[in-house]
Amino acid sequence: MEERRENFAPRSKKPKSGGFLAQGSIYAASGVISSLIGLVYRMPLTRIIGDEGNGYYAAAFNIYAIVLLLSSYSLPLAVSKLISARVGAKNYRNAERILHAALLYATVVGGIGFTAIFFGADWLAASFLHTPEAAYPLRALAPTVWIVSYLGVCRGYWQGQSTMVPTAISQIVEQILNAGVSVGAAFFLMKWAVRQGKNEALSRAFGAMGGTIGTGVGAASALLIFMLLFLMTRRSRLRKARRDCEHPAESYEEITELLVLTVVPVILSTAIYNVSGILDNALFGQAMYDLGKQTEIAKQYGVYTGKYKLLLNVPIMIANSLGSALVPALSRAVGANQKKEVRKNIALAIRFSMIVAIPSAVGLGVMADPLIPLLFGKSELAVHIMHLGCASVVFYSLSTVSNAILQGTNHMKVPVAHAALSLGIHVLVLETLLRIFELGIVSIVIADMVFAVSMCILNAGSLKRLLKYRQEIGRSFLLPGFCALLMGLATAGAKIALKRLTGRVVFYTLLPMFLAVAVYGSLLLLTGAIREEELLRFPKGASLCRLAKRLHLL
Repeated sequence: MEERRENFAPRSKKPKSGGFLAQGSIYAASGVISSLIGLVYRMPLTRIIGDEGNGYYAAAFNIYAIVLLLSSYSLPLAVSKLISARVGAKNYRNAERILHAALLYATVVGGIGFTAIFFGADWLAASFLHTPEAAYPLRALAPTVWIVSYLGVCRGYWQGQSTMVPTAISQIVEQILNAGVSVGAAFFLMKWAVRQGKNEALSRAFGAMGGTIGTGVGAASALLIFMLLFLMTRRSRLRKARRDCEHPAESYEEITELLVLTVVPVILSTAIYNVSGILDNALFGQAMYDLGKQTEIAKQYGVYTGKYKLLLNVPIMIANSLGSALVPALSRAVGANQKKEVRKNIALAIRFSMIVAIPSAVGLGVMADPLIPLLFGKSELAVHIMHLGCASVVFYSLSTVSNAILQGTNHMKVPVAHAALSLGIHVLVLETLLRIFELGIVSIVIADMVFAVSMCILNAGSLKRLLKYRQEIGRSFLLPGFCALLMGLATAGAKIALKRLTGRVVFYTLLPMFLAVAVYGSLLLLTGAIREEELLRFPKGASLCRLAKRLHLL
């Protein structure tokens, strides 16, 4: 079926260059704050339920994530894409009709997702994951699927209005409540299970269930914020819709068709792109079981997801945020036939993501020890796989942004094909490393990196072929890489010196990290990796420029 192109934006109006960067920065900041809150609460949660409980928690979230992908994960992007095209043309009547149709869609798919998880939890945990205890946290996640479906529509609507602020605020509130309820419920339920005479594995499963209850409470609080926002803006939205006499009302059948045509390719690409997590869990569990190492399944996978992936996802969150803000901007630029503007936004997005991802990878590699022991307690396995897999930050960030670029320029099916091919390579590498070389959890770390590298290569080829985009190398990759290398050397030196001088883990962890930020930021400006006109596009850009000039960095 041919992809339908959106051409609702007025051709006379040129989109504002770099506007998505400010919105993406706001969303990225909220994402970082949320991720840091996640890190903070996962520390006591991990100590309460242990690596084994983390394994149950992660296994449940893998199933939850795939159901979410199939039901509502793509809704924010799809709704924002459709809304932004109409808002750009001042087609407010049909923007509201899209909101109504999307809410109905969320009701249906959210209900199906809830039913599948709630009633299928036992079978999925026992037969698919070989971790029967994961059924408890998985069933607790079932209502969250329905809540997140509505939440996705709300976030997509406001992103389509070119504001990420409601999404950013709701995300932070969601994570704060998630943190408090998760830790409290995990502690209470695990103690209750012990008092009831449950064995250790079952007690930890109840603790993991408490952790997943917090996810639902947090999502419900975020949805409540959006409900209040819609009530507050109801009059102005309806007034705009009533005054829009220029555009004929689109039928709900046509809107639903457009929604499905937009959602399905995104579902396929994101599902394939993220299904590697659940496949990793299943293939790892089966291979370890066949090798007679079943007692190591939950513990090793708990270290991988509860420590390694948790830290790795903080910088990757910035690329996800940038991609979410980029899609509506690209949709408007494509609709306005501004090819130069499209290429400019692509270059900005890739450069910004690399400016963040490259030093993040270096920093995680240099500071894995002592950062991981400080946050989670001693874990040689977690430090080892972080040293091995820290470069994944760069490849996952680049592939995430390039996926968003292809989706935002109406090449929705391309990332699907690339993700499917990359997933095949991923599985082949994973099975080889698991069963022939018997590398255990290290196999997943390497296979994940191979998947992301494959996506980067394939997406880069499509950007060149479909959009005639020629990637600039120097300021996007070489200069950030050079600055990150110097930053890494300075950070490593400071870590070693402070460790010898103080012997206090807090000092030789936090102080080198602050130094890393200062050194890298200064080098970016001194080398011209970020120029004044680009810095001005950031939130508080004028203030940042004034500060940089006072420090003689510009």
